[in-house]
Amino acid sequence: MLRFRNLASGSTGNATIVEGRSGTQVQRLLVDCGLGIRQLEWRLGAAGIALQQIDALFITHEHSDHIGCSLKLALRHRIPVWMSHGTHAALGAPDFDGLLRVARDGEPIDLGAFQALPFTVPHDAREPLHLRCSDGATHIGLLTDLGHASDHVLAHLQGCHALLLESNHDPEMLQASTYPAFLKRRISGRLGHLPNTIAADILQAVRHTGLRRVVAAHLSAQNNRPELAQAALAQALGCSANDIDVAHPRDGTDWIAAG
Repeated sequence: MLRFRNLASGSTGNATIVEGRSGTQVQRLLVDCGLGIRQLEWRLGAAGIALQQIDALFITHEHSDHIGCSLKLALRHRIPVWMSHGTHAALGAPDFDGLLRVARDGEPIDLGAFQALPFTVPHDAREPLHLRCSDGATHIGLLTDLGHASDHVLAHLQGCHALLLESNHDPEMLQASTYPAFLKRRISGRLGHLPNTIAADILQAVRHTGLRRVVAAHLSAQNNRPELAQAALAQALGCSANDIDVAHPRDGTDWIAAG
């Protein structure tokens, strides 16, 4: 069985736990750690997980809302940390005391009960990677920071049964906002963040009868509203807006089973 739970999603912090079970074997991967250690412990506790039950940590890229307490967490609990060479370099090559594992595009990470497959995404970071997690029967796509949908990205989302998908902003709200021009350009650029419209295009490109759960993630508090993201994604799938889950910036989601 493969399931995931978003713990936080947005510019104030990002973290998602993926859990795979095979018989008596249970593995848990924490994807990003953009929270303080106490907040992380509290949110994991609400999910029924202790810090010491995390088997591995995967950092998608170096932006602060994805890093948080990752170094402290890894060192304190001796948790292996996966990230790209570029991300490690962009962080100033911190010493993980032998816990660092280099993640590469297209090279699966075997966690026992499931595999995590990193793939490159177009985002304004040194070498960003996102994940497709699979236990052989069930596939989950985690995609929270990118500016557009490359063919490479779409290929890795094909056949997924559940998606955590960035739906960052409404283009009209962004342009009407008080953000400075340079920030509007960054967010809306091809290395920025996905608007609701492009997130919907991605869903149209990868939709299939086995796609059971979609979570709109990384919503901007200033330039989006949950109902706008839900409406756009629901239209792409031909379903009700209520069928689209939303990752709350601070509360995340409940457990979501992909199977």
